[in-house]
Amino acid sequence: MKKIGVVLSGCGVRDGSEIHEAVLTLLAIHSNGAQAVCLAPDIELNEVNHLSMQETGAKRNVLVESARIARGEVSDIKSASAKDLDAIVFPGGFGAAKNLCSFAFEGDKGSVQPDVLRLLREMAAAKKPICAICIAPAVIALALGKDLSPQLTIGTDPGTAQAIAATGSRHIDCTVDQLVIDRENLIVSTPAYMLAGNISEAAAGIEKAIKATLQLIP
Repeated sequence: MKKIGVVLSGCGVRDGSEIHEAVLTLLAIHSNGAQAVCLAPDIELNEVNHLSMQETGAKRNVLVESARIARGEVSDIKSASAKDLDAIVFPGGFGAAKNLCSFAFEGDKGSVQPDVLRLLREMAAAKKPICAICIAPAVIALALGKDLSPQLTIGTDPGTAQAIAATGSRHIDCTVDQLVIDRENLIVSTPAYMLAGNISEAAAGIEKAIKATLQLIP
């Protein structure tokens, strides 16, 4: 059974992984006959109250919060290796842009969390598929843009697309239910809640993206 790394960034759209996107990703992986391997960095995040959508001033741990989505079955990404995975998927949520990298604060000048960066570069070097959902293509752009100039999509937002392009990546506009496949670099991306108005719209693109990712595995 193919093992697919799923990199989580916490639990909640404003300070971690977008929960709908993460769960839809896990469901699509299982429904298509593969095994999800949940991963997250062992770092702190700034907590957001998801009723007020304001930061509380408190800190939470990304790995501990990700365990809520993974039902406890999640490992520190520091211990993960490309040799143990067949592909890797990054659900969206602001945690992808705030915790896995600093794109939310620094745009194309941002950096990627070191353990995430290492694993992404390992996967790219091993020619193993990478999938990014919603805002998560920003992580891929910062990690691989200058070296690989990958084709990516975050949907149609001009400002975000411009920042993606400034990393050296090539942004492609895309509708909510479609995806962009960079066949040269084996990278799949879909907009999900960057454009989705409801969970069904997000699900359509995510299902297609996971299927496309699995089809890229030799």
